[in-house]
Amino acid sequence: MDWQAFWLTIRLAVFVSAILIVIGIPIAYWIAYSAWRWKFLAEAVVALPIVIPPTVLGFYVLLALGPRSFLGRWWQLLTGHTLAFTFEGLVIGSILYSLPFAVQPFASSFAAVDQKLLAAAATLGASKTRIFVSVILPLSLSGLITGAALSFAHTMGEFGVVLMVGGNIPGVTRTVSIEIYDQVQAANYAAANHTALVLVMIAFAVLSLVYAVHRGAWNLWPWK
Repeated sequence: MDWQAFWLTIRLAVFVSAILIVIGIPIAYWIAYSAWRWKFLAEAVVALPIVIPPTVLGFYVLLALGPRSFLGRWWQLLTGHTLAFTFEGLVIGSILYSLPFAVQPFASSFAAVDQKLLAAAATLGASKTRIFVSVILPLSLSGLITGAALSFAHTMGEFGVVLMVGGNIPGVTRTVSIEIYDQVQAANYAAANHTALVLVMIAFAVLSLVYAVHRGAWNLWPWK
């Protein structure tokens, strides 16, 4: 197993999950509580990466990060190189690809909070910020954990987007999924199997965490 690719993938998944928590919570809050009649269009945009092929998303992200785009030119002036085929480019592509896996659980958990509790807090003089921090967030913890965990697992296993945006540069953009692809191409099925099993075990652990959170930790222990 290529441990350099493994740790790069872990680092990518951690970065993406952390950023999605920061940007996903405001988006999810707006989706859950906005009264805008055309809100469904924004929800469709957020969910789009679920249904479009990863290579299609990766292609458009590659164009957006390339030297002909405003962002690509700006980054090149700032750093001397474009965002395409860099770790930073992988982070941007992965954020877009995993966005719905964070926002949708966040929004569902926010919307599930009892409106009577929010009305009671407002009646007591709490501001919207105080209500969000003291009422909505604590009651939505399971949804936040679910979104963060799914974002992490989804980023760990993505292939099409990272290949289109980052290519296959060892130590820079070569992730575990690309390593598995290379091993299969080289007919090294034993090594591909070992690497794939690691991803399966990580995915199983993450999903177990998600279901444990939704069941309630006390239900996991029969003596409680």
